[in-house]
Amino acid sequence: MKEKKPILIMILIMIFIVISFFVSLNLGYIKITPIDVIKTLFGSGTENDQLVLFEFRLPRMVIALLIGAGLGVSGAILQGVSQNGLADPGILGINAGAGLAVVLFIFFFQGSVSGLGTLSIFVMPVAALIGGLLAAFLIYTLAWKQGVTPVRLILVGIGVNAAFGAALLIVQLKMNPQDFMQATIWLSGSIWGANWTFVLTILPWILILIPIVIYKARYLNVLSLGDQVATGLGADVEKERRILLILSVALAGSCVAVGGGISFLGLVAPHLARRLVGQKYHVLIPTTALMGALLLLVADTIGRNALAPSEIPVGLVVSALGAPYFIYLLIKVD
Repeated sequence: MKEKKPILIMILIMIFIVISFFVSLNLGYIKITPIDVIKTLFGSGTENDQLVLFEFRLPRMVIALLIGAGLGVSGAILQGVSQNGLADPGILGINAGAGLAVVLFIFFFQGSVSGLGTLSIFVMPVAALIGGLLAAFLIYTLAWKQGVTPVRLILVGIGVNAAFGAALLIVQLKMNPQDFMQATIWLSGSIWGANWTFVLTILPWILILIPIVIYKARYLNVLSLGDQVATGLGADVEKERRILLILSVALAGSCVAVGGGISFLGLVAPHLARRLVGQKYHVLIPTTALMGALLLLVADTIGRNALAPSEIPVGLVVSALGAPYFIYLLIKVD
Protein backbone atom coordinates (compact mmCIF):
# COMPACT_ATOMS: atom_id res chain seq x y z
CA MET A 1 0.00 0.00 0.00
CA LYS A 2 2.89 2.36 0.81
CA GLU A 3 4.27 1.89 -2.72
CA LYS A 4 0.92 2.86 -4.21
CA LYS A 5 0.50 5.99 -2.05
CA PRO A 6 2.86 8.24 -4.09
CA ILE A 7 1.13 7.22 -7.33
CA LEU A 8 -2.30 7.98 -5.85
CA ILE A 9 -1.07 11.37 -4.60
CA MET A 10 0.38 12.25 -8.03
CA ILE A 11 -2.89 11.25 -9.69
CA LEU A 12 -4.78 13.42 -7.19
CA ILE A 13 -2.51 16.42 -7.91
CA MET A 14 -3.03 15.91 -11.65
CA ILE A 15 -6.80 15.94 -11.09
CA PHE A 16 -6.47 19.25 -9.23
CA ILE A 17 -4.35 20.59 -12.10
CA VAL A 18 -7.03 19.65 -14.66
CA ILE A 19 -9.75 21.26 -12.52
CA SER A 20 -7.68 24.42 -11.98
CA PHE A 21 -6.83 24.55 -15.69
CA PHE A 22 -10.48 24.40 -16.71
CA VAL A 23 -11.52 26.98 -14.09
CA SER A 24 -8.73 29.30 -15.24
CA LEU A 25 -9.95 29.05 -18.83
CA ASN A 26 -13.30 30.46 -17.71
CA LEU A 27 -11.94 33.30 -15.62
CA GLY A 28 -10.49 36.59 -16.81
CA TYR A 29 -11.46 40.11 -17.79
CA ILE A 30 -13.50 38.52 -20.59
CA LYS A 31 -15.60 35.80 -18.98
CA ILE A 32 -16.30 32.67 -21.01
CA THR A 33 -18.86 30.16 -19.78
CA PRO A 34 -17.80 26.52 -19.29
CA ILE A 35 -20.03 25.40 -22.18
CA ASP A 36 -18.49 27.99 -24.51
CA VAL A 37 -15.01 26.90 -23.41
CA ILE A 38 -15.80 23.30 -24.32
CA LYS A 39 -17.28 24.36 -27.67
CA THR A 40 -14.23 26.50 -28.44
CA LEU A 41 -11.78 23.74 -27.53
CA PHE A 42 -13.60 21.42 -29.94
CA GLY A 43 -13.56 24.03 -32.71
CA SER A 44 -17.15 25.26 -32.68
CA GLY A 45 -16.78 28.45 -30.60
CA THR A 46 -17.02 32.04 -31.74
CA GLU A 47 -14.03 33.82 -33.28
CA ASN A 48 -13.77 36.05 -30.22
CA ASP A 49 -13.68 33.06 -27.84
CA GLN A 50 -11.12 31.30 -30.03
CA LEU A 51 -8.91 34.40 -30.00
CA VAL A 52 -9.10 34.77 -26.21
CA LEU A 53 -8.50 31.10 -25.44
CA PHE A 54 -5.97 30.04 -28.07
CA GLU A 55 -3.94 33.23 -28.42
CA PHE A 56 -3.95 34.56 -24.86
CA ARG A 57 -5.08 32.21 -22.09
CA LEU A 58 -3.93 28.77 -23.24
CA PRO A 59 -0.29 29.66 -23.99
CA ARG A 60 -0.02 31.57 -20.73
CA MET A 61 -1.46 28.71 -18.71
CA VAL A 62 0.79 26.15 -20.42
CA ILE A 63 3.78 28.38 -19.65
CA ALA A 64 2.66 28.60 -16.01
CA LEU A 65 2.55 24.79 -15.79
CA LEU A 66 6.00 24.42 -17.35
CA ILE A 67 7.62 27.13 -15.22
CA GLY A 68 6.01 25.77 -12.06
CA ALA A 69 7.34 22.29 -12.77
CA GLY A 70 10.80 23.59 -13.68
CA LEU A 71 11.24 25.84 -10.64
CA GLY A 72 9.87 23.21 -8.29
CA VAL A 73 12.32 20.57 -9.51
CA SER A 74 15.18 23.10 -9.50
CA GLY A 75 14.47 23.85 -5.84
CA ALA A 76 14.27 20.16 -4.96
CA ILE A 77 17.69 19.56 -6.54
CA LEU A 78 19.24 22.50 -4.68
CA GLN A 79 17.82 21.28 -1.38
CA GLY A 80 19.14 17.78 -2.02
CA VAL A 81 22.60 18.82 -3.24
CA SER A 82 23.18 21.35 -0.44
CA GLN A 83 21.36 19.37 2.27
CA ASN A 84 19.65 22.66 3.01
CA GLY A 85 15.88 22.79 3.34
CA LEU A 86 15.93 26.57 2.78
CA ALA A 87 17.59 26.39 -0.65
CA ASP A 88 15.66 27.97 -3.51
CA PRO A 89 16.92 29.42 -6.83
CA GLY A 90 15.24 32.75 -6.03
CA ILE A 91 16.52 33.08 -2.48
CA LEU A 92 20.07 31.98 -3.33
CA GLY A 93 20.46 34.51 -6.14
CA ILE A 94 20.44 32.09 -9.10
CA ASN A 95 17.28 33.70 -10.47
CA ALA A 96 18.87 37.14 -10.08
CA GLY A 97 21.97 36.01 -11.96
CA ALA A 98 19.87 34.55 -14.75
CA GLY A 99 17.70 37.68 -14.85
CA LEU A 100 20.76 39.94 -15.08
CA ALA A 101 22.11 37.93 -18.02
CA VAL A 102 18.79 38.16 -19.87
CA VAL A 103 18.47 41.92 -19.27
CA LEU A 104 22.08 42.46 -20.43
CA PHE A 105 21.35 40.40 -23.55
CA ILE A 106 18.26 42.46 -24.33
CA PHE A 107 20.03 45.76 -23.60
CA PHE A 108 23.20 45.16 -25.64
CA PHE A 109 21.96 42.95 -28.47
CA GLN A 110 18.29 43.88 -28.94
CA GLY A 111 18.11 47.50 -27.85
CA SER A 112 14.59 47.15 -26.42
CA VAL A 113 12.24 44.62 -24.85
CA SER A 114 9.70 45.10 -27.62
CA GLY A 115 12.35 44.48 -30.28
CA LEU A 116 12.86 40.80 -29.47
CA GLY A 117 12.90 38.58 -32.53
CA THR A 118 12.08 34.87 -32.69
CA LEU A 119 15.74 33.82 -32.66
CA SER A 120 16.46 36.09 -29.69
CA ILE A 121 13.61 34.54 -27.71
CA PHE A 122 15.21 31.11 -28.13
CA VAL A 123 18.65 32.46 -27.17
CA MET A 124 17.44 34.01 -23.89
CA PRO A 125 17.37 30.72 -21.93
CA VAL A 126 21.01 30.15 -22.91
CA ALA A 127 21.92 33.62 -21.63
CA ALA A 128 19.95 32.90 -18.45
CA LEU A 129 21.85 29.61 -18.00
CA ILE A 130 25.19 31.43 -18.19
CA GLY A 131 24.05 34.02 -15.64
CA GLY A 132 22.66 31.37 -13.32
CA LEU A 133 25.87 29.32 -13.49
CA LEU A 134 27.91 32.42 -12.66
CA ALA A 135 25.69 33.09 -9.63
CA ALA A 136 25.92 29.45 -8.48
CA PHE A 137 29.72 29.50 -8.86
CA LEU A 138 30.01 32.69 -6.78
CA ILE A 139 27.68 31.38 -4.08
CA TYR A 140 29.49 28.07 -3.59
CA THR A 141 32.94 29.69 -3.82
CA LEU A 142 32.15 32.34 -1.24
CA ALA A 143 30.23 29.94 1.03
CA TRP A 144 32.95 27.27 1.02
CA LYS A 145 34.95 27.10 4.24
CA GLN A 146 35.97 23.52 4.87
CA GLY A 147 32.52 22.62 3.62
CA VAL A 148 29.25 24.46 3.13
CA THR A 149 26.85 24.88 6.04
CA PRO A 150 23.13 25.60 5.44
CA VAL A 151 23.17 28.96 7.25
CA ARG A 152 26.33 30.17 5.45
CA LEU A 153 24.86 29.13 2.10
CA ILE A 154 21.69 31.13 2.73
CA LEU A 155 23.56 34.21 3.95
CA VAL A 156 25.96 34.20 1.00
CA GLY A 157 23.07 33.55 -1.38
CA ILE A 158 21.15 36.53 -0.02
CA GLY A 159 24.29 38.69 -0.42
CA VAL A 160 24.86 37.54 -4.01
CA ASN A 161 21.15 38.09 -4.71
CA ALA A 162 21.44 41.69 -3.45
CA ALA A 163 24.58 42.30 -5.55
CA PHE A 164 22.97 41.03 -8.74
CA GLY A 165 19.82 43.03 -7.88
CA ALA A 166 21.91 46.21 -7.66
CA ALA A 167 23.58 45.42 -10.99
CA LEU A 168 20.16 44.82 -12.52
CA LEU A 169 18.94 48.21 -11.33
CA ILE A 170 21.99 49.94 -12.85
CA VAL A 171 21.34 48.32 -16.23
CA GLN A 172 17.63 49.14 -16.04
CA LEU A 173 18.37 52.82 -15.36
CA LYS A 174 20.16 52.96 -18.72
CA MET A 175 17.03 51.73 -20.52
CA ASN A 176 14.33 53.94 -21.93
CA PRO A 177 11.33 54.44 -19.58
CA GLN A 178 9.06 51.95 -21.38
CA ASP A 179 11.66 49.16 -21.32
CA PHE A 180 12.48 50.02 -17.70
CA MET A 181 8.86 49.45 -16.68
CA GLN A 182 8.57 46.23 -18.69
CA ALA A 183 11.82 44.87 -17.26
CA THR A 184 10.74 45.79 -13.71
CA ILE A 185 7.41 43.99 -14.06
CA TRP A 186 9.09 40.96 -15.64
CA LEU A 187 11.78 40.75 -12.95
CA SER A 188 9.11 40.78 -10.23
CA GLY A 189 7.82 37.53 -11.74
CA SER A 190 5.55 38.02 -14.71
CA ILE A 191 4.72 35.59 -17.50
CA TRP A 192 5.50 38.26 -20.06
CA GLY A 193 5.60 36.11 -23.21
CA ALA A 194 2.05 34.81 -23.32
CA ASN A 195 2.27 33.29 -26.79
CA TRP A 196 3.11 29.93 -28.34
CA THR A 197 6.64 31.02 -29.33
CA PHE A 198 7.56 31.32 -25.65
CA VAL A 199 5.93 27.94 -25.01
CA LEU A 200 8.24 26.42 -27.62
CA THR A 201 11.16 28.26 -26.01
CA ILE A 202 10.81 26.64 -22.60
CA LEU A 203 9.18 23.31 -23.56
CA PRO A 204 12.35 21.48 -24.72
CA TRP A 205 14.24 22.49 -21.56
CA ILE A 206 11.51 21.10 -19.29
CA LEU A 207 10.83 17.93 -21.32
CA ILE A 208 14.53 17.04 -21.56
CA LEU A 209 15.90 18.14 -18.19
CA ILE A 210 13.23 16.84 -15.79
CA PRO A 211 13.46 13.22 -17.05
CA ILE A 212 17.26 13.48 -16.67
CA VAL A 213 16.78 14.66 -13.09
CA ILE A 214 14.41 11.76 -12.40
CA TYR A 215 17.07 9.41 -13.79
CA LYS A 216 19.64 11.05 -11.49
CA ALA A 217 17.31 10.80 -8.48
CA ARG A 218 19.24 7.81 -7.12
CA TYR A 219 22.29 10.04 -6.68
CA LEU A 220 20.20 12.55 -4.74
CA ASN A 221 19.07 9.69 -2.50
CA VAL A 222 22.70 8.71 -1.92
CA LEU A 223 23.85 12.31 -1.34
CA SER A 224 21.17 12.70 1.31
CA LEU A 225 23.07 10.10 3.39
CA GLY A 226 26.12 12.38 3.62
CA ASP A 227 29.31 12.66 1.58
CA GLN A 228 31.23 9.97 3.45
CA VAL A 229 28.47 7.37 3.13
CA ALA A 230 27.87 8.33 -0.51
CA THR A 231 31.57 7.91 -1.30
CA GLY A 232 31.59 4.58 0.54
CA LEU A 233 28.71 3.41 -1.67
CA GLY A 234 30.76 4.17 -4.78
CA ALA A 235 29.30 7.50 -5.85
CA ASP A 236 31.55 10.18 -7.34
CA VAL A 237 30.13 12.82 -5.00
CA GLU A 238 31.67 15.98 -6.46
CA LYS A 239 31.00 14.96 -10.07
CA GLU A 240 27.34 14.13 -9.42
CA ARG A 241 26.90 17.27 -7.31
CA ARG A 242 28.21 19.41 -10.19
CA ILE A 243 25.97 17.69 -12.73
CA LEU A 244 22.89 18.08 -10.54
CA LEU A 245 23.74 21.71 -9.83
CA ILE A 246 24.02 22.43 -13.58
CA LEU A 247 20.65 20.74 -14.15
CA SER A 248 19.10 22.87 -11.39
CA VAL A 249 20.55 26.10 -12.79
CA ALA A 250 19.49 25.17 -16.34
CA LEU A 251 15.90 24.59 -15.20
CA ALA A 252 15.82 27.82 -13.19
CA GLY A 253 17.45 29.83 -15.97
CA SER A 254 15.05 28.68 -18.67
CA CYS A 255 12.12 29.48 -16.37
CA VAL A 256 13.50 32.94 -15.52
CA ALA A 257 13.96 33.73 -19.22
CA VAL A 258 10.21 33.33 -19.76
CA GLY A 259 8.63 33.98 -16.36
CA GLY A 260 10.99 36.41 -14.66
CA GLY A 261 12.21 36.18 -11.07
CA ILE A 262 9.61 34.00 -9.32
CA SER A 263 10.89 33.34 -5.81
CA PHE A 264 9.78 30.87 -3.13
CA LEU A 265 8.11 28.43 -5.53
CA GLY A 266 11.28 26.31 -5.59
CA LEU A 267 11.20 26.39 -1.79
CA VAL A 268 7.55 25.61 -1.12
CA ALA A 269 6.80 22.98 -3.80
CA PRO A 270 9.50 20.48 -2.69
CA HIS A 271 8.51 20.86 0.98
CA LEU A 272 4.84 20.21 0.25
CA ALA A 273 5.74 17.25 -1.96
CA ARG A 274 8.07 15.88 0.74
CA ARG A 275 5.26 15.98 3.28
CA LEU A 276 3.05 14.00 0.91
CA VAL A 277 5.40 11.33 -0.48
CA GLY A 278 8.47 11.33 1.77
CA GLN A 279 12.19 11.74 1.09
CA LYS A 280 12.83 9.30 -1.77
CA TYR A 281 13.76 11.44 -4.75
CA HIS A 282 12.55 9.07 -7.47
CA VAL A 283 8.98 9.88 -6.35
CA LEU A 284 9.72 13.30 -4.81
CA ILE A 285 10.94 14.84 -8.10
CA PRO A 286 7.82 14.07 -10.22
CA THR A 287 5.54 14.97 -7.29
CA THR A 288 7.39 18.28 -6.88
CA ALA A 289 7.03 18.99 -10.61
CA LEU A 290 3.28 18.46 -10.40
CA MET A 291 2.97 20.46 -7.17
CA GLY A 292 4.96 23.37 -8.63
CA ALA A 293 2.81 23.35 -11.77
CA LEU A 294 -0.39 23.39 -9.70
CA LEU A 295 0.81 26.19 -7.39
CA LEU A 296 1.92 28.49 -10.22
CA LEU A 297 -1.23 27.88 -12.25
CA VAL A 298 -3.39 28.80 -9.24
CA ALA A 299 -1.18 31.82 -8.45
CA ASP A 300 -1.40 33.05 -12.05
CA THR A 301 -5.19 32.65 -12.01
CA ILE A 302 -5.33 34.73 -8.81
CA GLY A 303 -2.99 37.35 -10.27
CA ARG A 304 -5.09 37.69 -13.43
CA ASN A 305 -8.41 38.01 -11.66
CA ALA A 306 -7.91 39.56 -8.21
CA LEU A 307 -7.69 43.14 -9.50
CA ALA A 308 -9.03 42.68 -13.04
CA PRO A 309 -8.62 44.33 -15.52
CA SER A 310 -5.23 45.08 -13.91
CA GLU A 311 -2.89 42.16 -13.27
CA ILE A 312 -0.77 41.29 -10.27
CA PRO A 313 2.56 39.76 -11.38
CA VAL A 314 2.45 36.08 -10.53
CA GLY A 315 5.78 36.38 -8.73
CA LEU A 316 4.22 38.76 -6.21
CA VAL A 317 1.36 36.33 -5.59
CA VAL A 318 3.80 33.46 -5.02
CA SER A 319 5.93 35.64 -2.74
CA ALA A 320 2.90 36.68 -0.69
CA LEU A 321 2.06 33.01 -0.18
CA GLY A 322 5.63 31.70 0.12
CA ALA A 323 7.33 34.34 2.31
CA PRO A 324 5.46 33.35 5.52
CA TYR A 325 6.37 29.70 4.90
CA PHE A 326 10.02 30.69 4.40
CA ILE A 327 10.02 32.56 7.73
CA TYR A 328 8.47 29.52 9.40
CA LEU A 329 11.20 27.26 7.99
CA LEU A 330 13.93 29.76 8.91
CA ILE A 331 12.73 29.76 12.55
CA LYS A 332 12.88 25.94 12.60
CA VAL A 333 16.48 25.78 11.35
CA ASP A 334 18.95 25.08 14.14
